[in-house]
Amino acid sequence: MKVELRNIDAGNIEECEALQVAEEQAQYIASNIDSLKEADANSNVARPFAVYIDDKMVGFTMFAFDEDYEDPNDRYWLWRFMIDRNLQGKGYGTLALREIISYFKENGAHNIKLSTKESNVTALSLYHNFGFQENGEMNDGEIVLNLNL
Repeated sequence: MKVELRNIDAGNIEECEALQVAEEQAQYIASNIDSLKEADANSNVARPFAVYIDDKMVGFTMFAFDEDYEDPNDRYWLWRFMIDRNLQGKGYGTLALREIISYFKENGAHNIKLSTKESNVTALSLYHNFGFQENGEMNDGEIVLNLNL
């Protein structure tokens, strides 16, 4: 399967905004509409992408790349990551996360941080499978995980 992270533009923004997580996951992640507003407000560091598999949009992700941040271990964050509720359970999350990690590596990151609620066991399982580990930090009530690349 061909996995791609594509820029969000006038041609795909409505489709991206329409993607939703399963109802029980909504407590863990902002809507894509809200995430894109956050990306606009933080355009100096935010990098939003639509996730495509075999030319079909299946999800959304957004990164923070703050290369001017003093602490090199706190420059690169996986801010958002979701697969549409109608496409979950097909392995797309695993394929997409592999591509996301490759993007970080190709763009100079030496580590990636993310945060999620401790009760988000499905996401935690996926992140742990890729080597992300809790680092003892908290971020707005969420546990922080780190992956050294």
